[in-house]
Amino acid sequence: MSGDTQPPVNDEWIKNFLQHLATDRGASVYTQRNYRQALLEFHRWHQRERRQPPAWETLQRDDFRAYLRFLGRHNLSRAAIQLRFSALRTFYRFLVRHGAVETSPIKNLALPKLGSRLPKFLTAQQMADLLAAPLKLLPAEGRADSGRAAALACRRDVAILETIYSCGLRISELCGLVAQDIDWNERLVRVRGKGKKERLVPIGKCALEAIKNYWSLRPVAPTGESPAFLAGAKKLTPVSPRNLQLRLKNYLAVAGLDPHLTPHKLRHSYATHLLDGGADLRSVQELLGHAHLVTTQVYTHLTTERLKRAYDAAHPRA
Repeated sequence: MSGDTQPPVNDEWIKNFLQHLATDRGASVYTQRNYRQALLEFHRWHQRERRQPPAWETLQRDDFRAYLRFLGRHNLSRAAIQLRFSALRTFYRFLVRHGAVETSPIKNLALPKLGSRLPKFLTAQQMADLLAAPLKLLPAEGRADSGRAAALACRRDVAILETIYSCGLRISELCGLVAQDIDWNERLVRVRGKGKKERLVPIGKCALEAIKNYWSLRPVAPTGESPAFLAGAKKLTPVSPRNLQLRLKNYLAVAGLDPHLTPHKLRHSYATHLLDGGADLRSVQELLGHAHLVTTQVYTHLTTERLKRAYDAAHPRA
């Protein structure tokens, strides 16, 4: 969260909760940012509407119903409303655990239901085109230092894309990988996911080869706690999610694909291709690091539709 220009948090409970998210829960920077924004938005709304900051211990369900109506009048999407109340629900669970309140006033509050959006994903051929894109920008050999730095960045990005797709990683998980997380002999990667939960996932030969090629170009091969993917040739900090997103847009354009696709769509592609290949749902759940099977089941809609089409085309009595 360094370099963040957000306003300071003056509410002690919000401040304590955000600290809890960062240290105890190991929440990603995105979760921390989104929850902070949601709680401060509610705080500002309450100050404006009620002429005083919220006293969390005395708020009632009607206060949150009023806030829900306010959000509805401003044409927020159902997903945006759900996100704000997800933050408030988690915040109140924190307050209950710390004895500030007995029960949450948001519990069982009816919210607008989300539509069932299917995740976008790339086909196997589109994935292959994307993985090849950084090499198309590889500068000619024998150029000056700037050319060598660009070559290193291209090789790094090939390794990053291969690793995300090979292991189904979230972007924050990829950026958090260190050298010792990769077990070359067993072809496994230790991943620190949401809530500090660790999991071991297989990594393919193509991704390992890409990492080896990238590391061989680095002045010093990484070991131990060194970041697996550096921000730049002369930087010892890990690559940032924002930088990765910007570079991905460029590679999508080079591959002739939609530049608005996010790194998370590579994770969707990983899950869909595994299920297409016959992997069972429970295994994919574990590989993705999903806490609940229902989160993984959204991918089965995609594969089931394809199975139906194949059945209709091939079965004599379909």
